[in-house]
Amino acid sequence: MLQIPEWLDFGENISEFIDNFFEGFKNIFGGLFDVIKTIIISLLEVIQNILTNSPWWIWIVMILIYVGFTFFTKIKSRIKWGAIFGVMILWLVFYNAVIENPAIDVNLGDLTTPWWIFVILLFFATKYLYNSYKMASVLSVLLLLIGVFGVWDEMMSTVSIIIIAVIFSFFIGIPFGILMAKSTIAKSIIQPILDMMQTIPSFVYLIPAIMLFGIGRVPAAFATVIYAAPPLIRLTYLGIVNVDEEMIEAGLAFGSTPRQLLFKVQIPQALSTIATGLNQTTMMAVSMVVIASMIGAGGLGSIVLQANTQIAIGDGFVGGFAIVFLAIILDRLLQGVANKIESSRGEA
Repeated sequence: MLQIPEWLDFGENISEFIDNFFEGFKNIFGGLFDVIKTIIISLLEVIQNILTNSPWWIWIVMILIYVGFTFFTKIKSRIKWGAIFGVMILWLVFYNAVIENPAIDVNLGDLTTPWWIFVILLFFATKYLYNSYKMASVLSVLLLLIGVFGVWDEMMSTVSIIIIAVIFSFFIGIPFGILMAKSTIAKSIIQPILDMMQTIPSFVYLIPAIMLFGIGRVPAAFATVIYAAPPLIRLTYLGIVNVDEEMIEAGLAFGSTPRQLLFKVQIPQALSTIATGLNQTTMMAVSMVVIASMIGAGGLGSIVLQANTQIAIGDGFVGGFAIVFLAIILDRLLQGVANKIESSRGEA
């Protein structure tokens, strides 16, 4: 057996150096991490309120707005979706300013969102994206099966972390992808970092997350963001650099500034590729959230983790199938968004 000379064995020293580095890093930027933690907790609570504490009639109003604007008016799509999101924003403001206000005594009854509302919403969303009753029915049945399995609350917990991770990944991935496309120096720096991030085992991401944020859903969301962002960065970069040269030359011929060229030519032409990157980021987030159950993420991953530790085969299969169904639903929805963008660009 090959023996390393004692004077070359720096294992303990390196481990101690890394521990001291992270400890010092945390001490220096502790205030920043507290702010990040507060933001993530607040966003998780907002998403959780939307998914679980919105009354059924709010969703019915949104569905009626969609149906009315789609089939009975010729109003532009932007106005339609603005009205739909406006209803939800008004409800959130009312919920936090009135219902959650201890100085105001108001009782609106049970505010728990019934499961069938989400099945209907998924059906309408899939029908809009694919114009296919078959696809809409299949995805709605998969969502229904998750409820039948009795893991609806765990699924909602998992979805809330995924949504937060994808939002943060979006705001990180798009700017860095654009930066790589516009600067060869930035590309030479960022690309090796992305290579390293995509080769590090996913369990390793949990270590700095625990060190900086402790145990719970916040470090789970943080680790998920770091793990899921690289695909979006890469595909944003590829989408922009692969824009047809003739389109760029046409933009320059019409006197476009670099900013106008980016936002009116390159990004619109790269939208389908960016949407594909968002799809991959979401799938990575799903897989990481399951692993993050080891540090208190909860949700569907905790069911699988407990099943493994207790050798509960039935529970393991229930949690596993629910994760698979959720991944299929998210994948098909995001593919539909990418296809919709591609078809809209073709029509334009």
